[in-house]
Amino acid sequence: MTSDRTRQRMIDRLRLRGIGDERVLMAMAQVPRHLFVDEALAHRAYEDDALPIKYGQTISQPFVVARMTEEVIKHHNPVKILELGTGSGYQAAVLGQLVDQVFSIERIDKLTRIARRRFIKLGYRNIRCKTGDGFEGWPSEALFDIIIVTAAPEKVPYELLDQLEVGGKMILPVGNKKQQKLIAIVKESHGYKKEMLGEVIFVPLLEGVVR
Repeated sequence: MTSDRTRQRMIDRLRLRGIGDERVLMAMAQVPRHLFVDEALAHRAYEDDALPIKYGQTISQPFVVARMTEEVIKHHNPVKILELGTGSGYQAAVLGQLVDQVFSIERIDKLTRIARRRFIKLGYRNIRCKTGDGFEGWPSEALFDIIIVTAAPEKVPYELLDQLEVGGKMILPVGNKKQQKLIAIVKESHGYKKEMLGEVIFVPLLEGVVR
């Protein structure tokens, strides 16, 4: 279930669905997704499905992770990324293969602790995570090249654009529980530019912290 052949089948499916950036495919092949899901679901880790994790959250399906990662590295050599919604830590781990610094915020403290242990165990020294309210971002570490949001607010939190470099990009799902769109917003010197990337379904991005 965790063999190289099983993992390669996931990569083959991603190619068939249109993921063409070899850097993304290599990163996806290197991250052991079965270590980011509960042991009882490890046999399904390389299927192209979102899976439940603890505390009512999910690990995104591989295609969505790959699609968002592809959008990240379309940006000119991003070095510093902020992720809102650490969850299992899987998206951060994939990004950690490709960029120098990943800062990740999770509102559920127990998930933060689990993800941090995974990062340490797997040797991801370029990923920092903390428990916090994603709507506040991480001001002390701003400015970021990219902000990636892995849970869906009902409307775009435009105030987070203040934590982006000019020319930087925020990638996020927006909508309610039934209908969401994946959006890329590029910060310009005077305003911003928005691009629609497709339809998705994520858990909601909620305010506050759960200790």
